[in-house]
Formats: sequence, C-alpha cells, structure tokens
Amino acid sequence: MSETTTLVVGGSGLAGGYTALYLAARGNRVSIMSRNAPTQIPGLCDLPHIQCDYVEDAIQGRITERVSGFNSLVFCAGNDIKQFPVDGSVSPEAFFDRCNTQAIPKFFEQAKSAGVVRAAYLGTFYPQVAAQQIERDPYVKSRHAADEAVRELSGPSFKVCSINPPFLLGHVPGLAVPYLHRLARYARGELPELPVFAPKGGSNHMTLLSTAEALEGGLSRGESGKAYLVGDANLSWKDYLQAWFHRAGNAQVLEVKDDDHPIFPHSIMYAGEGATVSYEPPGEETALLGYGRGRVLDEITEALRVYR
Repeated sequence: MSETTTLVVGGSGLAGGYTALYLAARGNRVSIMSRNAPTQIPGLCDLPHIQCDYVEDAIQGRITERVSGFNSLVFCAGNDIKQFPVDGSVSPEAFFDRCNTQAIPKFFEQAKSAGVVRAAYLGTFYPQVAAQQIERDPYVKSRHAADEAVRELSGPSFKVCSINPPFLLGHVPGLAVPYLHRLARYARGELPELPVFAPKGGSNHMTLLSTAEALEGGLSRGESGKAYLVGDANLSWKDYLQAWFHRAGNAQVLEVKDDDHPIFPHSIMYAGEGATVSYEPPGEETALLGYGRGRVLDEITEALRVYR
C-alpha cells in the first residue's frame, strides 16, 4: 500500500475513471476504489483496485482500514438519478439523504482518521448556480449538504476542497456510456421512433479532461474548505443538440418544445424544467486550478467518432 499514494473513489466510472487515468499519466501512483473492478478497460485494469460500496461501508464504519496508507484522495462517487431504484422501494428523499447527505461525509471523516492529508471532492454545480433548488429537490439538497459537511472537515491535518462542475462530456476508451451512444445515434437520425426537438432552457457544459485538470489543481493547489464552481461553455439546449446534429452531418433544424425530451428528460433538469443555467467561472479560480476551456464542441465531434 505504501507504494500507492492517490486513491480515486468511483474510479471505475466515467468521471472517476477518466481522472484516475489522467492522474496516472501525470506520474501519480494511483489506485481506484469502486464496487466492481473494471474489466477490459485499457489502463484502468492495470491500476490497483480496492473493492468498496462507499455507501454501505461508510455507514458501517469500514472505510478507515481501506484507505489507510494513502495520503491523497479524489472522490467521484456521489449518487444521482442513475443509481436511484425505480422499483418504488425507497423515496427520492430517503435515497439521496442516505447515499449523499449521510454516507459521503462519513466516508471523508474516516479517510481523515486514516491519515489522508489532501482531498478533492467532485460535487455538482447546482447548489451554487440554482440555490433555490436546495429546498425543492432532494438530489440538490443532498449534494449541498454533503459538500458543506465535507468541507467543514478541513483543518491543519486535512485539506479538502470541492470541485463543482456542470454537465460533463467525454469518454474513457473501453467504457461504454449508453446515453452517449443513444445521443450519437439520435443526432445521426438513426432513432426514427424518437421525437426530434430540443428542450427549453440551457446549461453550462464541460469536458472530462477539463474536470480532471480541475480536480488535480484542487488536490494540489486548492484552498482548503473552499467550493470551486468550474465550467466551460454556456449553451442553450437547442444550440447544444444542434451542434451534435451538425457535426453528425444531419442538417435537420431543431424546434424547441416544452415536452419531455427522450435524451434530456425533465427528471435530470435539477435546476428546474426549462431553466437556463449560464455563468462564467471566476478567472482567478480557473487559473489557480489550471484547467482548460473551449473544448466542448470538439469533444462532441470526438464522441460521435467513438459512438458510431
């Protein structure tokens, strides 16, 4: 364990996997932690893996021994609608409270006790750009509570900050992302059964590369206890989807509708249906964290190439 210094929690997922590979390529000694070890994913398969269900293990107090020996930590494992059970067994309030509000701070408390000295927490932009949703949406409320509780643990022996990005775009070679495959097919006109239009509103978007750079910057240079709002391109949903269609060679012009969108449904619009979330990250913070911008449109082209 002493040979490995950085642990990426959620390292078999999209954001965590990309960040783990990025940090390893930059010369860091990296291990990943997740429920299941990655298989047939180049690079990730070669990294040491620690099996862990962060929710159950954190609540049961089983994290300390698992993270002992690491001096830095990147956490990319918060739960969102993708993990929410659709069988009606639990309410959104109870699910997100347990998985985020309770489990994430407990994980960090035990990591601090284990001797981790630097940490970066990958949160979400909603509590900072749509604060009105904190008391309206269980997911936003849980991520806000987790973010605040994690940062309150900062002190002389434990430096932690949060990196809060918008919608993320990118890929890890060998890791399938079904919604991106579906979006690429939608843009190429290969899903005629789906209605073609754009939802109202818009959002900021950011690539996984920029996010990994920001996480590395937060880990090495971030101010302990601070929440960093990061981002790249402000686009209406019409402009974002039209860019996918255009770069896929599809000349169809999208109409904007109130209807539930087949790729970007109301259920994932945590800022509110039809809301436009537009902002400019503080320049001094962007420079401090050291992440690049202006990559979103090129990443759409890359996604279309990958998801043929």
